[in-house]
Amino acid sequence: MTKMSAAICTSLKKVKCDYIPIPSPITNKVLVKTRMSSICGSDLHIVYMGWNVFKFPLPPGYPGHEGVGEVIDPGNTDFDTKELVLTVPNIWKSQAFAEYQLIDPKYLIKLPADLPISHLLMAQQLGTVVYGCKQLPSVIGKTVVVIGQGSVGLFHNFMLKQLGADKIITIEPIPERRIAGEKMGINESIDLTGDPATKAVLDLTNGQGADITIEAVGSTETLNQSIKVTKPLGRIAAFGLPTTMEYVPFDWNNFFRKKLTMHSVHGSQDEPGLPDFREALDLIVKGEIDMSQFLTHKFHISEIQKAFDLANSKKDGAIKITIDY
Repeated sequence: MTKMSAAICTSLKKVKCDYIPIPSPITNKVLVKTRMSSICGSDLHIVYMGWNVFKFPLPPGYPGHEGVGEVIDPGNTDFDTKELVLTVPNIWKSQAFAEYQLIDPKYLIKLPADLPISHLLMAQQLGTVVYGCKQLPSVIGKTVVVIGQGSVGLFHNFMLKQLGADKIITIEPIPERRIAGEKMGINESIDLTGDPATKAVLDLTNGQGADITIEAVGSTETLNQSIKVTKPLGRIAAFGLPTTMEYVPFDWNNFFRKKLTMHSVHGSQDEPGLPDFREALDLIVKGEIDMSQFLTHKFHISEIQKAFDLANSKKDGAIKITIDY
């Protein structure tokens, strides 16, 4: 076989499955056959919103960066043929929506062979949340608001409870996602958006707001909402990617007057040794987090457009969508 299946984004919101040559082995790069990949919210920001896109078509397999695969050719690295690996490439170099990919060994983690690969696959996104939580001040005894209950928001629920948050308040209008958060033992869930959701947070915090807010959506509205729901001297973690490369309106007045601190969450894949992904994998292997509740839909790579459309619409209870080959 000389050709492989690969997703190719041909224009904004349009992605198709094509057949292209399999990459040739290269010394110091590992040739991996993808067994399963998954759609991340950041993929939607690139494919559906055009964030950081300068021309189409996008490279084959891009921007997929959550994958599990089998080593086909180790390329004179420390990996062995047929080993199962988690692929966590830097997003700028990602090709996990292709049946085969050449990848730098620093972006690979060896996996056990006795767990469902769909569960092991979730170590990629959980790892980014582990990394993000390490950028936060102590949450012990604090009130934290998580805006959005997609998989990133849900994984934050888990980590924040592990780290000792006193109260977790979530904002999520989609019933299935909100219920998933409630099942994880969060304290309060708000099924509203916009100003009504902001008012609900303030009511639940005696008018003070949250000590820490996790913005896990990535929109202009939720970015500015995070400023409104955070108390003076509080902290905001901007986890969601931008929706555009243009400037967006920013509530500078409230940000300034409240003396808030805000940081972006980006760069987990470039940590030497990938410690946060290894920590996430350990949580999954030990059974401390059950990934089955998040895995809602699976598509074959030939149905990649349907998979992206569902991920974007968030219908049918979709939380995490996987792609097999």
